Amino acid sequence: MNRSEIARYARALRERLEGHRLAGWEPPLAAERIAPDLPAHTDHVQASPVTSSAPAETPRESGSSEKTLELLRGEVAGCSRCRLHEGRAQAVFGVGDPNARLMFVGEGPGSEEDRQGEPFVGPAGQLLDKIIVAMGLRRADVYIANVVKCRPPNNRNPRSDEMEACRGYLDQQIGRVAPEVIVALGTVAARALVGGELSMGKMRGRFHHYGEVPVMPTYHPAYLLRTPSEKRKVWEDIQQVMARLELGPDESPRSA
Repeated sequence: MNRSEIARYARALRERLEGHRLAGWEPPLAAERIAPDLPAHTDHVQASPVTSSAPAETPRESGSSEKTLELLRGEVAGCSRCRLHEGRAQAVFGVGDPNARLMFVGEGPGSEEDRQGEPFVGPAGQLLDKIIVAMGLRRADVYIANVVKCRPPNNRNPRSDEMEACRGYLDQQIGRVAPEVIVALGTVAARALVGGELSMGKMRGRFHHYGEVPVMPTYHPAYLLRTPSEKRKVWEDIQQVMARLELGPDESPRSA
């Protein structure tokens, strides 16, 4: 390793550690914070036998994802499939790289998201941004969406009929983005993607599947704002995602 490579690695490592500090994460061992290379395999991960009933996706045409998603966004903007449209300021579709390797899925928009029309822009979204930075990525490198596209009243959990009415939109988003990994943020999103009635405590820490796509359930950023002691568990889950994507502090988000 020559001097320029050492300098580039040191700079990337400092940025990663700063992301950890901002997010408030402190892994159990100092070595885990500064390990330059996460394992490229996931032999330690127990794959879940639970799979979704999502249909097999047809291969997307190169360069078509962005156009298709924009057409779908227009459809969602005028959607009235369920009662949630009655109280929305606007539908909240999705945001990010239409060809992202990593996708985050939450349960539904909150008040700030309803006002701005973009997912995860409130306090929970700011924490999600810190998580993404700690992975060595930017918000623009990933794709972010929700199970339902309109804000439930008083930020309650979306109901089963509401999620069912909106499910086709999420399936199409996943199909067009075709991520290599999905992170399900919160119990509602995790159950919607992988099925079952397990608690988050039972689901997190191992990969499940949506069709052929690995899904890592983890705690919602809003929950972490109320329970910061659980941030370490989320970081453990995120480290498994990074290992699956072979993301390290000296790698670009698209080259891994």
